[in-house]
This record gives sequence, C-alpha cells and structure tokens, in this order.
Amino acid sequence: MAETGAPPLPTTPPAPSPLFRAEQFVWLTARVLEQRLFAYHFLHGSPEAVEAALDAYRNDDGGYGHALEPDLRGPVSQPLHAAHALRVLDAVGCCGGQRVERLCRYLTSVSTPDGALPAIHPSQRGYPTAPFVPVVDDPPSELLATGPVVGLLHRNQVWHAWLFRATDFCWQAVESLRRSHPYEVQAAVAFLDSAPDRPRAEAAADRLGRLVREQRLAALDPDRLDAFPVAPGYAPGEHHFPHDYARSPDSLARAWFTDDEMTRSLDHLAAAQQDDGGWPVRWRRWAPAPALEAGPLVTIEALRTLRAYGRFVG
Repeated sequence: MAETGAPPLPTTPPAPSPLFRAEQFVWLTARVLEQRLFAYHFLHGSPEAVEAALDAYRNDDGGYGHALEPDLRGPVSQPLHAAHALRVLDAVGCCGGQRVERLCRYLTSVSTPDGALPAIHPSQRGYPTAPFVPVVDDPPSELLATGPVVGLLHRNQVWHAWLFRATDFCWQAVESLRRSHPYEVQAAVAFLDSAPDRPRAEAAADRLGRLVREQRLAALDPDRLDAFPVAPGYAPGEHHFPHDYARSPDSLARAWFTDDEMTRSLDHLAAAQQDDGGWPVRWRRWAPAPALEAGPLVTIEALRTLRAYGRFVG
C-alpha cells in the first residue's frame, strides 16, 4: 500500500547576498566607469576596461573633467578630478606611465605659488558646482586637494619635479593642524599612509589621531550619534566613523581606534545597505545627477572597506 502524507512544505529561497544586491544597484544606476570598476573589483573584470572608461574624462591638458568628481560639472580640468582619476588608476594598478606624466604637468600648471593645489581652480567659474565648493579668483592651497594626490603618487613611486614642493606643503599642513574637519583629516591620512618618511608619518598620524578623538571627529558609537557633533557646514547627519578614516587595516589611522570601536563601525557600515542594494550618500545633495552618480561610488567604497576587513568574500 502506498504511503500517504502531507505535501512537503515550500522552501524559502535564500536571501540575496549583499554583494549581489549591490551589483544590481550598480547596473541600475552607475556610470560606465563605476560599472567597470565594480566588475574589476568583484567580477574579475579587466583593468584595461576601467582605463578605457576613465579616458573619456581626460582633457588635452592632461587633467580630467566632465564631472568625473560628480559635484563639479562641466568639461574643465580640476584638481579634485585629478585626485579622483588617480584613485581609479591606483585601484586597478595602472598609476604610472605617460598618462600620469601628463597629469603631473597639468598639476604643475594649476599649482598655487607655494607649489600645492587649490581645491577649485577659477576655470570652474560658469559651470554648475556644488554650493559647498565655492569658486574664487585667487584660491589658496588646500591639504584637501593636495594630500590625496601627493599620497597616491608616492604610493605608486611616481617621481616628478612637482612632487617636491607639494610634499613639503603637505608636511607643513599636516603638522600644523590644530583644528580640522573630517574630509581634511581623510586627506591627511591619504598623504601619511604613503609618505616616504615613515617615522615622520607615524609620528604625525599619532598626533592627528589624538586630535580626531579630542575634537570628536569620529562617531565612536553609532548608537549614540547625538554625542558626536557634525562638523560645521556639513549636512545634517553627515557623521564620520572609524572606517571612514581607516579604509583598511593597513592604514595608520587604524591605530586610532580600539578593536571594539572598529567592530561597531564596520557593523554600522554593513547595516547601512539600503533596500535598493546601494549605500547612502551622506553629504549634502544639491542636484539630482550628482546625487545619483555618487551612489555607486559610495557603494563600491563600502564594499571594498568591508572586504578589506574580512567582512565578506567577493
């Protein structure tokens, strides 16, 4: 006699992984450059495809424009675009050669009298620009613009005459900081993590880490954000966390935070993935296109940070 019984219960399919959800977000919203960057980092894509996408933003002067950094619209080259381009080239192991030589010539052409970079060159005037990066006629040197560029060039052992005075500027700027804000600190870390004089960099990073904690520039407890003020001029809720400074365990900024503080920070980052698969843009949104284009950038950075700390395999 055949056995009878209740039909098998339906099984619930496993929830999509954070990486899969992020991939869907990237295909839905990203520019070609970020699509290819995502493919390089997580889908075995080629560095050549990333380079080809980046070339669309390059100008005849050796710099980069065309809203490569989404908050600066228009075609003209800008130092912040140059830093963005170098981050892309560094990420895919292609930060050298004639492309970078031409970029260094561009950096020389837009440097201030002390050999460093302004955040915004006056050539941006007349094109749409985020209100928090004003265009002025005689802009000063900024660690915010110079530090990441100098750090990435040193990291990739690029030597160019422009680097000498720009490196001196970064040392002076970092070592004279008495008050700061999160993005400037991140620029300082980008310089210190690759500065050639390692003992000097370690000493400067130690002092900078004490400043970050004293001025509460890092939200050490995501459950008590009211205890950590947002920097003046930043968007409401634009907090910065330990992982924003120490993007990988190898960063000098990692020593600023305890294991518990970093664990809470990474837990908060992992939990911040939204229903659409992306991570939120925390800075001020001023126009639809920059906000849309920033989402995949933030998402790729979040995934790379989580992977650097062993939070997932991908």
